[in-house]
Amino acid sequence: MHILLIEDDIEAARFLIKGLRDSGYTVDHVASGQEGLARALAGRFDLIVTDRMLPHLDGLAIIRHLRGAGLTTPVLVLSALGTVDDRIRGLKAGGDDYLTKPFAFDELLARIEALLRRHASGAGTTRLKVADLEFDLLERRVTRGGREIDLTSRELRLLEFLMRRAGQVVTRTMLLEGVWDLHFDPQSNLVDVHISRLRQAVDRGSDRPLIHTVRGSGYVLREES
Repeated sequence: MHILLIEDDIEAARFLIKGLRDSGYTVDHVASGQEGLARALAGRFDLIVTDRMLPHLDGLAIIRHLRGAGLTTPVLVLSALGTVDDRIRGLKAGGDDYLTKPFAFDELLARIEALLRRHASGAGTTRLKVADLEFDLLERRVTRGGREIDLTSRELRLLEFLMRRAGQVVTRTMLLEGVWDLHFDPQSNLVDVHISRLRQAVDRGSDRPLIHTVRGSGYVLREES
């Protein structure tokens, strides 16, 4: 699941990004309201988490623009303004939930999961499937041929990235940026090591490997006849 985080407090953003990524989510972060609106309109996100008080454009104005453009992506508002009137204004602006700061991270996760379930019941896919490999995006659960596969949060993100691009060759650069959020090559075997572990977990015991190396290009997840 892909989350857009709009938060101008850098320390708070780092805390949220780490916690969400450790929980298996892919997170893009921007620090201003204008950039947040542009990213939300241009990208395909499963959820948007926005601070209310932002430079240039506040969180409620972002939501009004999104709803006016017909975008139904669920939005969770984070704010230090916690009166009943503040919460009502947030919801009336088009927000789907409103969480007052400070908050427990576990509560944030629970709210996110609830919003994703609610939105998924109306539209959108909650399950990826390639051959007999299935990924339940809400429960973060992977099975192959009915056998449950135990993966780390990083491996889940890597597998989701590959499954969403099934049949497409993905390069190491694409993986570093999309899974690790690294915009440079650390000149290490980071990607290769994680691909190897993921391949062992996914293809173990099967006579039909799904994760393939494309020499000189990268990797591809596909069923080969």
